Amino acid sequence: MGTGVVMAGAIAPAQAQVFAGPERSRTQACQAPALAQVQRHTVARGETLEGIARQYNLLPATLMGFNPSLRGGRATPGSQILIPPFNGIRAEVPLGKTWREVAKTYKVRPDVLFEINGCQTAPKVVFVPGVNWSPIAPSTQAIPRVASQILTNSPLSQPTTVLLGYGYQVQPGTSQVAFHSGVDLAAASDAPVQAVGNGTIAFAGTQGIYGNLVVINHAEGLQTRYGQLGRIQVKVGQRVTAGQTLGLVGTSGRPSSAAPHLHFEVRSRSNLGWVAENPSQVLSSLQN
Repeated sequence: MGTGVVMAGAIAPAQAQVFAGPERSRTQACQAPALAQVQRHTVARGETLEGIARQYNLLPATLMGFNPSLRGGRATPGSQILIPPFNGIRAEVPLGKTWREVAKTYKVRPDVLFEINGCQTAPKVVFVPGVNWSPIAPSTQAIPRVASQILTNSPLSQPTTVLLGYGYQVQPGTSQVAFHSGVDLAAASDAPVQAVGNGTIAFAGTQGIYGNLVVINHAEGLQTRYGQLGRIQVKVGQRVTAGQTLGLVGTSGRPSSAAPHLHFEVRSRSNLGWVAENPSQVLSSLQN
Protein backbone atom coordinates (compact mmCIF):
# COMPACT_ATOMS: atom_id res chain seq x y z
CA MET A 1 0.00 0.00 0.00
CA GLY A 2 1.49 3.34 -1.00
CA THR A 3 -0.04 6.38 0.73
CA GLY A 4 2.03 9.17 -0.63
CA VAL A 5 3.82 10.89 2.30
CA VAL A 6 3.30 12.20 2.22
CA MET A 7 6.89 7.98 2.67
CA ALA A 8 14.09 0.61 5.05
CA GLY A 9 12.85 -2.32 6.53
CA ALA A 10 13.27 -5.94 5.70
CA ILE A 11 11.78 -7.14 2.42
CA ALA A 12 9.92 -10.25 1.47
CA PRO A 13 11.88 -13.03 -0.32
CA ALA A 14 10.13 -12.31 -3.63
CA GLN A 15 11.31 -8.70 -3.48
CA ALA A 16 14.83 -9.77 -2.61
CA GLN A 17 14.93 -11.72 -5.88
CA VAL A 18 13.87 -8.69 -7.92
CA PHE A 19 16.20 -6.28 -6.12
CA ALA A 20 19.23 -8.53 -5.81
CA GLY A 21 21.49 -5.50 -6.35
CA PRO A 22 22.52 -2.81 -8.84
CA GLU A 23 24.12 -5.28 -11.24
CA ARG A 24 20.92 -7.29 -11.53
CA SER A 25 18.79 -4.14 -11.68
CA ARG A 26 20.85 -2.89 -14.63
CA THR A 27 19.67 -5.80 -16.76
CA GLN A 28 16.14 -6.11 -15.39
CA ALA A 29 14.46 -2.87 -14.44
CA CYS A 30 16.46 0.17 -15.59
CA GLN A 31 14.26 3.01 -16.77
CA ALA A 32 14.90 6.64 -17.63
CA PRO A 33 16.43 8.53 -14.66
CA ALA A 34 13.81 10.20 -12.48
CA LEU A 35 15.35 13.62 -13.18
CA ALA A 36 14.92 13.00 -16.91
CA GLN A 37 11.19 12.51 -16.29
CA VAL A 38 10.67 15.94 -14.71
CA GLN A 39 7.77 17.79 -16.37
CA ARG A 40 6.99 21.51 -16.66
CA HIS A 41 3.66 22.89 -15.48
CA THR A 42 2.37 26.37 -16.29
CA VAL A 43 0.42 27.69 -13.32
CA ALA A 44 -3.12 28.66 -14.29
CA ARG A 45 -5.11 31.40 -12.62
CA GLY A 46 -6.77 30.08 -9.47
CA GLU A 47 -4.36 27.17 -9.02
CA THR A 48 -2.77 26.67 -5.62
CA LEU A 49 0.39 24.90 -4.50
CA GLU A 50 -1.70 22.27 -2.70
CA GLY A 51 -3.97 21.75 -5.71
CA ILE A 52 -1.08 21.28 -8.12
CA ALA A 53 0.55 18.82 -5.72
CA ARG A 54 -2.68 16.79 -5.55
CA GLN A 55 -2.96 16.83 -9.35
CA TYR A 56 0.40 15.08 -9.65
CA ASN A 57 0.04 12.94 -6.49
CA LEU A 58 2.92 14.74 -4.79
CA LEU A 59 3.55 16.50 -1.49
CA PRO A 60 3.57 20.31 -1.57
CA ALA A 61 7.01 20.04 0.08
CA THR A 62 8.32 18.13 -2.94
CA LEU A 63 7.29 20.94 -5.29
CA MET A 64 8.77 23.53 -2.92
CA GLY A 65 12.07 21.67 -2.93
CA PHE A 66 12.27 21.67 -6.74
CA ASN A 67 10.92 25.21 -7.14
CA PRO A 68 12.30 27.95 -4.87
CA SER A 69 9.61 30.31 -6.19
CA LEU A 70 7.00 28.21 -4.39
CA ARG A 71 8.64 28.34 -0.96
CA GLY A 72 6.49 31.25 0.06
CA GLY A 73 3.50 28.92 -0.25
CA ARG A 74 1.97 30.57 -3.34
CA ALA A 75 2.00 29.67 -7.04
CA THR A 76 2.14 32.69 -9.39
CA PRO A 77 -0.20 32.43 -12.41
CA GLY A 78 1.73 32.15 -15.67
CA SER A 79 4.92 30.88 -14.06
CA GLN A 80 6.43 27.54 -15.01
CA ILE A 81 7.32 25.03 -12.31
CA LEU A 82 9.11 21.69 -12.33
CA ILE A 83 7.14 18.53 -11.53
CA PRO A 84 9.21 15.47 -10.54
CA PRO A 85 7.71 11.99 -11.07
CA PHE A 86 7.86 11.00 -7.40
CA ASN A 87 8.18 12.52 -3.94
CA GLY A 88 11.80 13.17 -3.09
CA ILE A 89 14.63 15.67 -3.51
CA ARG A 90 17.38 16.53 -6.00
CA ALA A 91 20.84 16.08 -4.49
CA GLU A 92 24.32 16.68 -5.86
CA VAL A 93 26.90 13.91 -5.49
CA PRO A 94 29.80 15.59 -3.63
CA LEU A 95 33.16 15.71 -5.41
CA GLY A 96 35.07 12.52 -4.67
CA LYS A 97 31.96 10.72 -3.42
CA THR A 98 29.70 8.14 -5.07
CA TRP A 99 25.97 7.60 -5.34
CA ARG A 100 26.33 4.80 -2.78
CA GLU A 101 27.53 7.32 -0.21
CA VAL A 102 24.59 9.59 -1.04
CA ALA A 103 22.26 6.64 -0.41
CA LYS A 104 23.91 6.06 2.97
CA THR A 105 23.65 9.75 3.90
CA TYR A 106 19.92 9.82 3.23
CA LYS A 107 19.28 6.30 4.57
CA VAL A 108 17.90 5.11 1.22
CA ARG A 109 18.45 1.58 -0.08
CA PRO A 110 21.35 1.71 -2.58
CA ASP A 111 19.62 -0.54 -5.10
CA VAL A 112 16.52 1.69 -5.14
CA LEU A 113 18.60 4.85 -5.59
CA PHE A 114 20.56 3.15 -8.37
CA GLU A 115 17.48 2.04 -10.30
CA ILE A 116 15.45 5.21 -9.90
CA ASN A 117 18.40 7.17 -11.33
CA GLY A 118 18.54 5.05 -14.48
CA CYS A 119 21.31 2.72 -13.29
CA GLN A 120 23.95 5.40 -13.84
CA THR A 121 27.35 4.41 -12.45
CA ALA A 122 28.79 7.90 -11.90
CA PRO A 123 26.01 10.54 -11.76
CA LYS A 124 26.79 14.09 -10.64
CA VAL A 125 23.22 14.76 -9.52
CA VAL A 126 20.69 12.20 -8.26
CA PHE A 127 17.04 12.04 -7.32
CA VAL A 128 16.65 10.78 -3.75
CA PRO A 129 13.20 9.19 -3.33
CA GLY A 130 11.12 9.34 -0.20
CA VAL A 131 13.02 12.23 1.43
CA ASN A 132 10.89 15.21 2.42
CA TRP A 133 12.24 18.67 1.64
CA SER A 134 11.89 20.97 4.66
CA PRO A 135 12.85 24.61 5.20
CA ILE A 136 13.31 24.13 8.94
CA ALA A 137 15.12 20.84 9.50
CA PRO A 138 17.35 18.32 7.76
CA SER A 139 15.42 15.99 5.47
CA THR A 140 17.16 12.99 7.00
CA GLN A 141 16.17 13.54 10.61
CA ALA A 142 15.22 10.37 12.47
CA ILE A 143 12.37 9.76 14.89
CA PRO A 144 13.15 11.65 18.14
CA ARG A 145 14.96 9.53 20.73
CA VAL A 146 12.15 10.24 23.16
CA ALA A 147 9.97 8.01 20.95
CA SER A 148 11.42 4.94 22.66
CA GLN A 149 9.97 6.24 25.94
CA ILE A 150 6.55 6.95 24.42
CA LEU A 151 6.05 4.06 21.99
CA THR A 152 6.74 1.15 24.32
CA ASN A 153 4.49 -1.67 23.14
CA SER A 154 4.39 -3.92 20.07
CA PRO A 155 1.38 -3.42 17.74
CA LEU A 156 0.87 -7.21 17.68
CA SER A 157 0.91 -9.62 20.60
CA GLN A 158 2.63 -12.40 18.64
CA PRO A 159 6.06 -12.39 16.92
CA THR A 160 5.80 -11.23 13.31
CA THR A 161 7.75 -10.73 10.09
CA VAL A 162 7.80 -7.77 7.70
CA LEU A 163 5.95 -8.53 4.45
CA LEU A 164 6.59 -5.13 2.91
CA GLY A 165 9.06 -2.59 4.28
CA TYR A 166 9.09 1.20 4.53
CA GLY A 167 10.26 3.40 1.68
CA TYR A 168 10.42 2.90 -2.07
CA GLN A 169 9.77 -0.78 -2.75
CA VAL A 170 8.97 -3.07 -5.64
CA GLN A 171 5.26 -3.64 -5.18
CA PRO A 172 4.20 -7.30 -4.79
CA GLY A 173 2.92 -8.81 -8.03
CA THR A 174 4.28 -5.96 -10.18
CA SER A 175 7.59 -4.53 -11.33
CA GLN A 176 6.59 -1.04 -10.22
CA VAL A 177 8.51 0.90 -7.59
CA ALA A 178 6.30 2.94 -5.25
CA PHE A 179 6.65 4.62 -1.87
CA HIS A 180 5.33 2.64 1.10
CA SER A 181 4.72 4.87 4.11
CA GLY A 182 4.77 2.13 6.74
CA VAL A 183 5.41 -1.56 7.21
CA ASP A 184 3.11 -4.51 6.58
CA LEU A 185 3.39 -6.99 9.46
CA ALA A 186 2.26 -10.58 8.98
CA ALA A 187 -0.52 -11.62 11.36
CA ALA A 188 -3.40 -14.06 11.62
CA SER A 189 -6.84 -12.85 10.61
CA ASP A 190 -8.74 -11.42 13.61
CA ALA A 191 -5.54 -11.16 15.69
CA PRO A 192 -5.79 -8.25 18.15
CA VAL A 193 -4.03 -5.01 17.18
CA GLN A 194 -2.58 -3.08 20.11
CA ALA A 195 -1.71 0.55 20.79
CA VAL A 196 2.06 0.96 20.90
CA GLY A 197 1.79 3.81 23.38
CA ASN A 198 -0.55 5.99 25.43
CA GLY A 199 -2.50 8.56 23.45
CA THR A 200 -5.80 9.83 22.08
CA ILE A 201 -7.72 8.34 19.15
CA ALA A 202 -7.62 10.99 16.41
CA PHE A 203 -9.40 8.89 13.76
CA ALA A 204 -11.31 5.62 13.77
CA GLY A 205 -13.15 4.74 10.57
CA THR A 206 -12.79 3.96 6.87
CA GLN A 207 -10.20 5.95 4.92
CA GLY A 208 -9.56 5.07 1.26
CA ILE A 209 -6.75 2.60 0.63
CA TYR A 210 -6.15 2.35 4.39
CA GLY A 211 -9.51 0.59 4.75
CA ASN A 212 -10.48 0.44 8.42
CA LEU A 213 -7.99 2.80 10.05
CA VAL A 214 -7.16 3.84 13.61
CA VAL A 215 -4.91 6.86 14.22
CA ILE A 216 -3.45 7.67 17.64
CA ASN A 217 -1.86 11.00 18.57
CA HIS A 218 0.87 10.57 21.18
CA ALA A 219 2.98 13.00 23.18
CA GLU A 220 5.90 14.93 21.65
CA GLY A 221 4.32 15.23 18.21
CA LEU A 222 4.25 11.51 17.47
CA GLN A 223 1.46 9.63 15.73
CA THR A 224 0.85 5.96 14.90
CA ARG A 225 -1.52 4.51 12.31
CA TYR A 226 -3.02 1.02 12.15
CA GLY A 227 -4.56 0.27 8.77
CA GLN A 228 -6.49 -2.35 6.79
CA LEU A 229 -8.13 -3.69 9.94
CA GLY A 230 -10.97 -6.19 9.87
CA ARG A 231 -12.75 -4.47 12.76
CA ILE A 232 -12.32 -1.29 14.84
CA GLN A 233 -12.97 -1.37 18.59
CA VAL A 234 -12.25 2.23 19.66
CA LYS A 235 -13.81 5.65 19.07
CA VAL A 236 -12.52 9.12 18.21
CA GLY A 237 -11.55 11.09 21.32
CA GLN A 238 -11.03 7.97 23.43
CA ARG A 239 -7.89 7.83 25.57
CA VAL A 240 -5.97 4.57 25.18
CA THR A 241 -2.99 3.05 26.93
CA ALA A 242 -0.07 1.04 25.58
CA GLY A 243 -1.17 -2.54 24.90
CA GLN A 244 -4.89 -1.71 24.68
CA THR A 245 -6.74 -3.46 21.83
CA LEU A 246 -7.72 -1.12 19.02
CA GLY A 247 -9.25 -3.63 16.61
CA LEU A 248 -8.63 -6.86 14.73
CA VAL A 249 -6.37 -7.73 11.79
CA GLY A 250 -8.13 -7.95 8.41
CA THR A 251 -7.76 -7.14 4.72
CA SER A 252 -9.87 -3.99 4.24
CA GLY A 253 -8.93 -1.15 1.91
CA ARG A 254 -6.35 -1.89 -0.80
CA PRO A 255 -3.81 -4.16 0.90
CA SER A 256 -0.50 -4.99 -0.76
CA SER A 257 -1.06 -8.69 -0.14
CA ALA A 258 -4.07 -10.99 0.04
CA ALA A 259 -2.60 -12.48 3.22
CA PRO A 260 -3.95 -10.87 6.40
CA HIS A 261 -1.53 -8.35 7.89
CA LEU A 262 -1.32 -5.07 9.79
CA HIS A 263 -0.27 -1.90 7.97
CA PHE A 264 1.58 0.08 10.67
CA GLU A 265 2.92 3.62 10.42
CA VAL A 266 4.82 6.05 12.65
CA ARG A 267 4.60 9.76 11.83
CA SER A 268 6.01 12.94 13.32
CA ARG A 269 4.46 16.40 13.24
CA SER A 270 6.10 19.21 11.27
CA ASN A 271 4.93 22.44 9.69
CA LEU A 272 4.54 20.39 6.50
CA GLY A 273 2.03 18.06 8.18
CA TRP A 274 2.38 14.54 9.57
CA VAL A 275 5.53 13.12 7.96
CA ALA A 276 5.94 9.34 7.61
CA GLU A 277 8.98 8.00 9.47
CA ASN A 278 10.65 4.58 9.32
CA PRO A 279 8.72 2.34 11.76
CA SER A 280 11.59 -0.16 11.90
CA GLN A 281 13.35 2.20 14.31
CA VAL A 282 10.51 1.74 16.78
CA LEU A 283 9.95 -1.94 16.07
CA SER A 284 13.63 -2.82 16.50
CA SER A 285 13.75 -1.03 19.86
CA LEU A 286 10.74 -3.00 21.03
CA GLN A 287 12.41 -6.28 20.08
CA ASN A 288 15.64 -5.54 22.01
